[in-house]
Parts: sequence; structure tokens; C-alpha cells
Amino acid sequence: MCGFVGFTNYIKDDGTVLEKMMDKIIHRGPDSSGKYVDGNIALGFRRLSIIDIADGDQPMFNEDGSLVLTFNGEIYNHADLRRDLIEKGHTFKTSHSDSEVLLHGYEEYGSEFVKMLRGMFAFVIYNKADGSLFGARDMFGIKPFYYTFQDNSFIFGSEIKSFLLHPEFKKELNEKALAHYLSFQYSPTEETFFSGVYKLPPAHYFEYCDGEIKTTRYFRPEFKEEDGSLDYFADLTDAAVRESVAAHKIADVEVGSYLSSGIDSSYISAAAQVDKTFTVGFESPDGNRYNEIEYAKRFADTIGVKNISKIITPEEYWGKFAYIQYQMDEPLADPAAIALYFVSKLASEHVKVVMSGEGADELFGGYRIYQEPITLTYYDRLPFCIRRIISKTLEFLRVPNVHGVNYLIRRGKTIEERFIGNANIFSVRERNKILLRNAGAETPAMLCKKFYDEVKDKDTVTKMQYLDINMWLMGDILLKADKTSMANSLELRVPFLDKKIMELAEKIPVKCRVNTVTTKLALRKAAEKTLPKLTAEKDKLGFPVPIRVWLKEEQYYNIVKNEFTSENAKKYFDTQKLVALLDRHRSGKEDVSRKIWTVYTFLVWYREYFGN
Repeated sequence: MCGFVGFTNYIKDDGTVLEKMMDKIIHRGPDSSGKYVDGNIALGFRRLSIIDIADGDQPMFNEDGSLVLTFNGEIYNHADLRRDLIEKGHTFKTSHSDSEVLLHGYEEYGSEFVKMLRGMFAFVIYNKADGSLFGARDMFGIKPFYYTFQDNSFIFGSEIKSFLLHPEFKKELNEKALAHYLSFQYSPTEETFFSGVYKLPPAHYFEYCDGEIKTTRYFRPEFKEEDGSLDYFADLTDAAVRESVAAHKIADVEVGSYLSSGIDSSYISAAAQVDKTFTVGFESPDGNRYNEIEYAKRFADTIGVKNISKIITPEEYWGKFAYIQYQMDEPLADPAAIALYFVSKLASEHVKVVMSGEGADELFGGYRIYQEPITLTYYDRLPFCIRRIISKTLEFLRVPNVHGVNYLIRRGKTIEERFIGNANIFSVRERNKILLRNAGAETPAMLCKKFYDEVKDKDTVTKMQYLDINMWLMGDILLKADKTSMANSLELRVPFLDKKIMELAEKIPVKCRVNTVTTKLALRKAAEKTLPKLTAEKDKLGFPVPIRVWLKEEQYYNIVKNEFTSENAKKYFDTQKLVALLDRHRSGKEDVSRKIWTVYTFLVWYREYFGN
């Protein structure tokens, strides 16, 4: 696991700019560094040594030195690919580096080679002969890739913060991203919060030549259900998970695992039989509601592994918050991101690699909201046109968005109108009410439309999963997984987000994914072969964080209020409305803690990157 940065039209500065940009991402690779510079390009690399520790340094070259590689990630089928390429006449310089297969694979197969890769990756290959670049990002977006055109330079890399040190980079806030973020709690498009900086989407490769870039999608999920019983798909799932875990466990260093009270991390920990697992919980007036440590310890004992845990105090959480938002590159209002940072920090004190359960919910149908389309009530027997009139009327009258009203509003909308992913913070009306400008931002439904159009012939549950795989997974789940782990120089591996697991998940029928009682049925049934029944059936908690409790305490109320009335807040928000929102929560009239946290997160992030 590593980090890289590069730019075209190298600046004659004796490498000072490149070195500074590399140093900015040293946390991604503290073990060693390398660079390649010629008159056309500068490539910098920071390495966290995991596989082929002795020979895996980068930038890496092919046999004749005509191609140069910088690569972040792991290729789990590299041994098979290496054998194939050797049979075709390629000569490898390293003993078993997974990086080198990218160079020879590209030589042999060109852009089609990315379809053969099984792993997590973001990489760039520079062709000295014509000055072109070829790069790609893995099928789920596990590893990040950013790029921008600034005056005469094409700049790219693992983290945006390194771009800021390039002398041609112009740092400007993309206000349209702010409007989108207020609805999604993350940046949901290819655009970022920095004007002119883009994310290469998951499952895409790019070709750059003579100042022009072309991106191509090389994979998209295709849910094609097959017939079979729950037991049948559970057996297939168990075999696939165990094979994936074994592949993800390959390393030249010790591998550990995160462990919460839920099925996903428990299944991974048990299947991998790692020596060490890691858990965090919170100190809170609500007691064990925010603390899964005791459960994790008991479960670790049952499978014979060690559990290492930590209680996070409110002071630690709030004290590290600004630093963590800086590490994210873009604001992320998921409270669990901070918990993930602390468990990553804990794990990094003991191992260099951990496994985690990200992706199971998206692929196997694990979120409770996926039950909504199949949980019908007497109200749903009303004709849709009547439900729609009721929904529109309640929205027009601006009836407070309490639970019962929210249900009536949602049941009068199509799935394409009501579901934008697992977070839906501010409605368009609400965000326009607090923003001074909306910067011409599209509605959430407009942003989701292209993905819904790709699965318009599928059932509603599949549509929801497909949207989450393409937006929520990359924008929230994997962003925080990568940035919090790499901030602690820790490699995070996600066995559920595997090419072979995806091939299986595409075949599982809805009846084996969700029903009115529970979720991810096939995965739970598979896990029962390894886990105690109680664990396999346990509901997902994620990282429960007592934000709603803290925001009612005077100390943290005042911290947020100061941010809400700051000069930075006055640039973008109606600050009186922000304070009114905060007071509404504190009074107990309505739990709007997620809305408060979303705005507060942006303001803290903005202060870190834009000052004041």
C-alpha cells in the first residue's frame, strides 16, 4: 500500500516541488520513497512495504525502461498473471512483486489488461516514447485517484492535499459541491470540493496524451438472478468468502482484523483466523449503546483470537476531528469516520495490515432500508396517484418532518425520487433555505438518474443496491476506509469487495438477499457455518457515535455554535438559521443532529484548507 503524485511539464526546480508533494503524503508510505523525472514528467512515490519488501520499490520500469509505473494497492491474482506473462516471454526483475505484473500486463494486453486484475488499485503508467499516460482505478473505488489540469500541467495522485504545493495549482472552493454535500453528506460526483479537481470514477481507466484525457468504464455490475435455494446460495457465499479472505491475507507482514459486534467483521475475523482483532467504543451517558467492546471481546475469545480495544473519550473525538477532516481531503459528515480513524490508529500500533467488512451490505443487501420496497402496509393498497397527492400536499404545507409524516411523504414517491443512498440529510428546499447561494447545483434525483437509468428494468431492491454501489460505497464508505487507515500508515483490505464475490452477488435473487424480517439472507446463512447463530443474525450497528447526546451538552453546543457564527460560516450560510437548527436540537423538539453535524463538518474542513 502506497501513495503517489505526479505532474506533466516538469518544473526545473531540482526536484523541490516534487519532494514537497511527496512529503505531504508520507503517511501513505513512510517506509521508502522514489521518483522519476525527465523533461516531460515528474513522478513521486511513497511506499508502505507489504509484499516483496526487498524488491518492490517504485517508480518501477519494464525490461527496456520505456514504461514507468507508480501504483497504489494490491493485486491478489498477481501470481497467476505473472505465470501467464512469463509464458508469453516477459522477463521479471522482481521475485514476487505484484506491481511488476501491471507493467508487463499492459505491454501484452494494453488497456484490456485492467479487466483481468483482481484487487484494489490506482496506478499510472508513463510511456517515455510518446509522453502518454495510462491509468486505472479498481472496480469499486477502494483506492483513490484525483487529477486536475492547471495551466500547463496535468497533476494527478492519491490525495488532493499534495496538489496544493504545486506552483500552478489554484485553490478555489467548488460551491456546487457544497450544495450536493448537504444532501448526501459526502461529495457524490466526479467533481470535488476543489474547483477543477476530479476523481477518476471506480471501474474506469484513462488515457492521456497531448493535454487531452479520455476516460473509459471497463466494468459495471450486472445483476442477473439465477434460480436456487437459500441454502444453495449460502454454500456458494461461504466458499467465495473463505477463498477471498485467503487471497486477502497474503502478505509479507502480519495481518489483523477490525471487529465490531456485527456479522461482517465477525465473519471476516473468524474466516481469516488472524491473531489480533481491534475494536473501539465510546464513553457516553447512554452507556453500552455506543460500546461494542464487551461483545467483541467475548466473540474473540470464542474463536481463539486476541482482541485489543480502546474507549474513545468525547475529548479525544472532538480534539482530533479537525485533523481527521484534513486527512479526508474533502469533508465527510459520517460520524463513524472518526471512530474508524481511532480503530486504525489502534491497529497500526500492532500490525501493518488489517481486514474489514466494508461492502457486504451493498453487495448482499444488508441495509434495513432495502426492506422498504417489500414491506407493504394497508396504506400501500391505496392507488399510487392518491398517495402522491398526499405526499405533495404535506411537502407543500411544510409539515414538520417527523416519523409518520416522513413515511407518508416517502410512500408517495417513486424509488428514483425518494432514495438517494443511505444518507439523505437536507432536502433541496432545506439546503436552499440555509445556503446563501446554491451555485446552480443539480438536485439529488438528477445526480442519481444516470445510475437508475442503467438498471431501469430491475426490481426496486436491486436498483437501491446498484445506486449504493456506484455512489454511497465509493463516496462515503471507501473514502473514510482509505483515508483513516492511510493516515495511520495502515493498509486496509476489504475481502467482500472482491471480483469473485461480486460475480456471485450478481446472481443471488432478491428472495435470498432481503425479506420482511431481516437482510443479507445468503450471507447470514453462510456465516452460520462459522459464527454463533446469535452473531450471524445480529443487526448491523456500524460505529454508533453519540453525536446527538454530545450536541445537547453545553461544552459541545458552544463549540458548534462558535463555528456556526464564524466569518467562514457567513460566507456561505444564513447563520441565524444554523443557530436555530442547533437550538431546536438542544431543546429536544427534534433530533436534527445529522444536519448539524453535516454543516459543522464542512466548516471545520473549510477552516483546515482555506484558513480563518
